[in-house]
Amino acid sequence: MLKKVLRIVVGFIVKTLYRVEISGLENFDKAGNRVLIVANHTSFLDPMLLWLFLPNDITFAINTHISQRWWLKPFLGLSQVFPMNPTHPISLKDLIHHLRSDTHTVIFPEGRITVTGGLMKVYDGTGMVAEKSQATVLPIRINGGQYTPFSRLQKICRLRWFPKITMHLLPPARLEAPAHLRGRARRKFSGHLLADMMSEMIFSTSVYRQTIFQSLLDARKVHGGNHEIVEDLERKPLTYNTLITRILVVAEALSKLTGKDEHVGVFLPNSAKTLVTILALQARGRVPAMLNYSTGSANMLSACRIAEVKTVVTSRQFIEKGKLFDEADALSKQVNLVYLEDIAQTITKQVKLKALWQSTTADIWYPKTAPSPDSTAVVLFTSGSEGTPKGVVLSHANVLGNLKQLESRISFTPQDVVLNFLPMFHSFGFTVGSMLPILSGMRVFFYPTPLHYAVIPEMAYELKATIMFGTNTFLAAYAKKAHPYDFYNMRYVVAGAEKLQETTRQIWLEKFGIRILEGYGATETTPITSVNTPMYYKAGTVGRFMPSMEYKLEPIPGIHEAGQLHVKGPNIMQGYLLNDNPGKLIPPESIYGKGWYNTGDIVHVDEEGYISIRGRSKRFAKVSGEMVSLTAVEQLAANAWPNAHHAATSIPDARKGEMVILLTTQKDATSQALAAASPGVAAISLPKKILIVETIPMLATGKINYPGVSELVLNTVFDTEEGKSDSSGDFYEDEDD
Repeated sequence: MLKKVLRIVVGFIVKTLYRVEISGLENFDKAGNRVLIVANHTSFLDPMLLWLFLPNDITFAINTHISQRWWLKPFLGLSQVFPMNPTHPISLKDLIHHLRSDTHTVIFPEGRITVTGGLMKVYDGTGMVAEKSQATVLPIRINGGQYTPFSRLQKICRLRWFPKITMHLLPPARLEAPAHLRGRARRKFSGHLLADMMSEMIFSTSVYRQTIFQSLLDARKVHGGNHEIVEDLERKPLTYNTLITRILVVAEALSKLTGKDEHVGVFLPNSAKTLVTILALQARGRVPAMLNYSTGSANMLSACRIAEVKTVVTSRQFIEKGKLFDEADALSKQVNLVYLEDIAQTITKQVKLKALWQSTTADIWYPKTAPSPDSTAVVLFTSGSEGTPKGVVLSHANVLGNLKQLESRISFTPQDVVLNFLPMFHSFGFTVGSMLPILSGMRVFFYPTPLHYAVIPEMAYELKATIMFGTNTFLAAYAKKAHPYDFYNMRYVVAGAEKLQETTRQIWLEKFGIRILEGYGATETTPITSVNTPMYYKAGTVGRFMPSMEYKLEPIPGIHEAGQLHVKGPNIMQGYLLNDNPGKLIPPESIYGKGWYNTGDIVHVDEEGYISIRGRSKRFAKVSGEMVSLTAVEQLAANAWPNAHHAATSIPDARKGEMVILLTTQKDATSQALAAASPGVAAISLPKKILIVETIPMLATGKINYPGVSELVLNTVFDTEEGKSDSSGDFYEDEDD
């Protein structure tokens, strides 16, 4: 009786102080009688929270060493405890027998309180216990305890005594390993399933069904208004308070020049001002359409027409420094150019005071005016690496959902410093390089171009950068220029947008001691579809699918153990804006139904869920009835000549259907040398002809410009009898012709 009264009294006090919210209690009853409760471990408060707020009496499986600590003994005396030593296999067997007697037993699979704020290593033993005991697994997400002094995040996060704490009980599930697995393999697989269940739990209970500006306000609450968050080459760091105030100042000015839901072009470089402009448009229900100025005025005009852009925000200083006068002049004939310098002249002291007041009270008024999470947050344009660019419409929930998917797999802290040199008109630079840091409390430094190969490593050294995102092309270039100590503070280097070459992987590992995490995605997936992580990493793959993503592999004739990838999930775009129907949204759809996106990539997914890219469906040539991967041809060339650049394409061939052509910057490249460097590779998988060129056509994002490659090949006039071309390059033919 005393225990029950104490539980009620303490529960009332804790619920009042921490404003505890509990959801999903109905799942407790649904789980049945034999239940293994698994929870993430945020602080020393977690066991008490579970004891106080779960309906029935529960048992805690606790490490025998921890259970001897004096401060835990009073609490343990009020609850049932199953002491266990995780280093002894017999303890796990005892726990399995204990669960078979029908009980609600709690275990923290991480085995320790988080020291990163995110999910840590999940021990395989817990998965094995759940699987062998045939217990139902009830996942519980605890959030908020990590921000109390009872956590392990001192000097990492801003702590306070009474933050809001939430508990989410998710639907119960069973862990079932394949029958053929035995011993360690079965244990590992069970642990794998449990880790996936917990990362899914973290994602599904995260708040992403809101706007980006609301998430910015939430981040300020968590990290504090005086937390410095943004910096650029002006070297004037912005705090959350300053950033939000500036957003509201610019929003006031832009709202007078544009209409609600209007697509507004953004023609600006990587900088704090660009970030403010984007967020200002979003805060007032406008949609930034990010113009890729590296593609020239024709493509920008096409983008404006596709997205029905009438107003473009730019800067005279940017146009002057970038020597973009022709582009600005061409745009001005079709749209209204608005200059940030002119906007600055209209900002009065009254406007600034109003914005300051609005910033202070934003948590009250903004939720009442916020647009739907499914409304458009941004329009990005595909790079056009394989055809005509398209407008990709991403919602607020798409962007935030993709960030929460990533955060459920990789831990980020407010101590991290992100060096972002990827342009914001690129999905990688927009979502991961820009939105991720400001919404996660990480400090971000915007550098205007990725092409300063010697400067960027110096910037990483000066800033003590801990996180960097890039493409293979850029990372390879930085590695050549950098001092071995330039990246001394780097925690994560993530590669995407193009295949990571083995030579790039090796030089970063050997020169800097850094393991590059390769990922995969597309603008249409906001962009992250999969990524290798510190805990789940397999070299040569692009990692595992993000939580809550479904996939299907469409069989392709002539290709074995792989298929064309179709994906569905919360990060899949709202749809396309196409050249032949400007302004009309075309939702994603594939052969598997509405909401599915056909990536066009041929992939293999292994039994652990790791994805290997075989190539794009458009980048396969059909030679004598067999499918030949152009990506694989490029890889063979990279293995043979690692210090050169290569691109493969195909042209029609009357005899064999298609002919594979390899472009390379290797001066002494020949078909014979490539064959000798590729033992065991069938002749059909080697290029029929090799074209030696000075440079491979590239896009500003660092990806190969394949339309440019095809055009170069088609425009090269060569004598097939002599095997020589004109001055644009040299051809070497396969001698079996």
